[in-house]
Amino acid sequence: MTEFIAAGKTDVGLKRSNNEDAFLVNSHFGFCLVADGMGGAAAGEIASRIFSDTALEVFSDRPAPSVEETRLQVQQAFGLAHERIQAHIGNNPSHQGMGCTAELLAFSGMNFVIGHIGDSRTYRFAGGQLKQLTKDHSLVQEQVDQGLITSEEARRHANRNIILRAVGVEESLALDIVSGKASPGDVFLLCSDGLTDMITDDIILEAVATTSPAENRVQHLVELAKAAGGLDNITAVLAETI
Repeated sequence: MTEFIAAGKTDVGLKRSNNEDAFLVNSHFGFCLVADGMGGAAAGEIASRIFSDTALEVFSDRPAPSVEETRLQVQQAFGLAHERIQAHIGNNPSHQGMGCTAELLAFSGMNFVIGHIGDSRTYRFAGGQLKQLTKDHSLVQEQVDQGLITSEEARRHANRNIILRAVGVEESLALDIVSGKASPGDVFLLCSDGLTDMITDDIILEAVATTSPAENRVQHLVELAKAAGGLDNITAVLAETI
């Protein structure tokens, strides 16, 4: 299993009354995650917690896996969380519409596997460059892909928070899997849109590229998002391979 140093931070932000985000870092079982709940009141918070608890359950019940087994576990975590959120809605009709976006990063040897749904993101910093590894499942990203608006216009668009996929919402689950090779010193950033809606990739790059401890870097990212307005819950996880 790849060894990594990781840290996470979540903050309610400056405008919300409760925090519907969740994160989990578990170097022993080789994974970390960020989930951003939706549905209002306590429902979004429940959805993100279901995802986090389910992933821990799936990844704690395993030997050291192969890449393919890791991929299957990522798929299982999403699928089981999806079923559990829908079951919760069935038992609590007032929570109809609850769900969460989610990023799940797992390591196998020097390989990584990412599960992605929604507009939370996973980035990798390597070779002095920051690359977004996931594509937002959002209305504005679809319009960018069609050439209707620019990426900069998408950042300010009134409909930028309309997402097209989430865990627990639709009947079926459409999961993106991203995988590849990791190298020592690679830094992976998982974050909710409460971070990326507030600060640009250039600012993220500057914060991630420092040599300060992971705990300091995630704290700094959260502070930057709050200084820019803190309009939503803000969550960031950094995982650096060693």
